[in-house]
Amino acid sequence: MSRHDSKLNDRLGDAAKAREALLAKFKQSTAPDNPKLAELRQKREAIAAQRAVRAAEREVVRQQQERERAIAEAAAAETARLAAEQKAREEAEKAEQEAALLAEQKAERDRRYAARKAAKKQRRKG
Repeated sequence: MSRHDSKLNDRLGDAAKAREALLAKFKQSTAPDNPKLAELRQKREAIAAQRAVRAAEREVVRQQQERERAIAEAAAAETARLAAEQKAREEAEKAEQEAALLAEQKAERDRRYAARKAAKKQRRKG
């Protein structure tokens, strides 16, 4: 039985040594004075700085586009206002011309009516 126990003890000891080795490796990799860790930290900081620069650039572009959109909207509103004023003027002009035409037609109608009346009166006197 001791033979079996010694194999078990050997395996348990080997497993414990492996755990210790992993723990030591982990502790070493997270040590603040580890050059690889410092290099990785610098790379991450550089990436974060680049990301911040790109975000700032995107924000500047977004603000510029927003300003341009506001200018375009103002120009479109001004154009629409001018078009509405022009349309109102044209409609007023058209209504004025129509009223003048109707007045002219009424005057012509009244003149013909008066001429008929006068002719009828002339025939009766006649």
